[in-house]
Amino acid sequence: MNFNPEEYKYPSKRNVVYGHKGMVATSQPLASQAGLEILKAGGNAVDAAIATAACLTVVEPTSNGLGSDAFALVWINDKLHGLNASGYSPCSISIEKLKDRGYSEIPKYGVIPVMVPGAPAAWAELSNKFGKLPLIDVLKPAIDYARNGFAVSVNVKSAWDAAYHIYRSEQKEEFNGWFSTFTKNGRTPKFGEIWKLPHHGDTLEKIGRTYAEDYYKGGIADKIDSFLKKYKGYLTKEDLSCYKPEWVEPIRTDYRGYDVCEIPPNGQGLVALMALQILNGFSFTEKDSSETYHKQIEAMKLAFADGQKYITDPEHMKADVSRLLSEEYAEARRNLITDTALFPTDGDPNSRGTVYLCTADSEGNMVSYIQSNYMGFGSGIVIPETGIALHNRLHNFSYDNQHDNCLMPHKKTYHTIIPGFLMKNGKAVGPFGVMGAFMQPQGHVQVIANLIDFHMNPQEALDAPRWQWIKDKKIEVEPGVPLHIVKDLMRRGHVVKIQPNASSFGRGQIILRTDEGTLCGGTEPRTDGQIAVW
Repeated sequence: MNFNPEEYKYPSKRNVVYGHKGMVATSQPLASQAGLEILKAGGNAVDAAIATAACLTVVEPTSNGLGSDAFALVWINDKLHGLNASGYSPCSISIEKLKDRGYSEIPKYGVIPVMVPGAPAAWAELSNKFGKLPLIDVLKPAIDYARNGFAVSVNVKSAWDAAYHIYRSEQKEEFNGWFSTFTKNGRTPKFGEIWKLPHHGDTLEKIGRTYAEDYYKGGIADKIDSFLKKYKGYLTKEDLSCYKPEWVEPIRTDYRGYDVCEIPPNGQGLVALMALQILNGFSFTEKDSSETYHKQIEAMKLAFADGQKYITDPEHMKADVSRLLSEEYAEARRNLITDTALFPTDGDPNSRGTVYLCTADSEGNMVSYIQSNYMGFGSGIVIPETGIALHNRLHNFSYDNQHDNCLMPHKKTYHTIIPGFLMKNGKAVGPFGVMGAFMQPQGHVQVIANLIDFHMNPQEALDAPRWQWIKDKKIEVEPGVPLHIVKDLMRRGHVVKIQPNASSFGRGQIILRTDEGTLCGGTEPRTDGQIAVW
């Protein structure tokens, strides 16, 4: 048979998935099944989340890797816990040093934008604090796929090809590690081809046996340090050795009786909560209405304007989170919304007025987890004979010394990856998330509105066509948005583009616990998503 696995001539429907003993929802079927395998082996939702996350670094290396950052929201023992495992900038870097080297902006790729990766430390921290199984056992499915091979899925293959062209255009020796790891005979994998990453498997085993100590303080850290020094990067073993993830108190806002919870800054979950606070002042009854689209877009624009001005490392953040989330400030921002599209500007709250997964188990524990290399494979830097593809999160700093999020030594940057969690009356409803850079808070707002305002089931809430604010008055919408809505948005002053590329609108997962105590899940139709259920 000769068919195109990227082509689908007819619409298809995914049903909501129900389960009882456990559920894992993620963007790649093999990773979902890895998490379920750990649940059946006696692990809890935390163990399953770690197993799934580690497996995703193997089977979906186009979005995350062993050099990723991570965040998690963990519901366990009737309490929601937040873990910030984003890394710091190197202690030896500064704007002045980059300018002295001739850089007019922070590069996207290469050794310069590499920061401390947080994901391996996140796995160890989660395992030590809440896991039931040894970390090495939890990582076994990922190690097996890395050493013995996995079949490359459709969306992963497409993203792999895109990365190949980006890194090939760089034409620098420092990218050779990527090509020796992620190509064979000068080519990327075919659809369904069995691909092995043996060095990746070896590194996973070292992480599992040492609870990531070897990664941050041992032989792996030495290899990272040596490579980056060779190519005049800034990250050192000293930067790695002093890193530790932080347990943080989640922030939340009440949206029509539900607590929507996010990780506090430096994550951009605050943007989603600010938008929902603004939308709390409106009443929505119809999803497919230009009035609904318009107000959601305008609220999102205003929230983003504030987020991009104020969000940074909390130690350097000048705006108070509680003020940004206050009803008083939300009302002031809400009053800026009229019937026409506005040009978004930040306000003054001090004037008084990338992969996502979720898991659940039979004990009531639930995890909302996200990790990313930022731009696809990230920096394009792969440490030889380790499988470690390092992220390029440093590119997200401002190059302006006066900006709150300006690049400084040992600082966390505005971070795009955000897990979400829904509660009601102090009890867990469930984890949710939509990955995809600056689409993420926009996806959170749309999914929450679909669930709460329009009473959609989890799968329907993910299936619904999405919009995305780009900048100024520019927005993009999926082809599924009704044409009469597109036309009315244009009449209101929005500059609208119908975007057929579904990948730019995010990839989400949802697990909810029903009143009966069963689990109900939806998975993203825009990627290779699957729910594994028990």
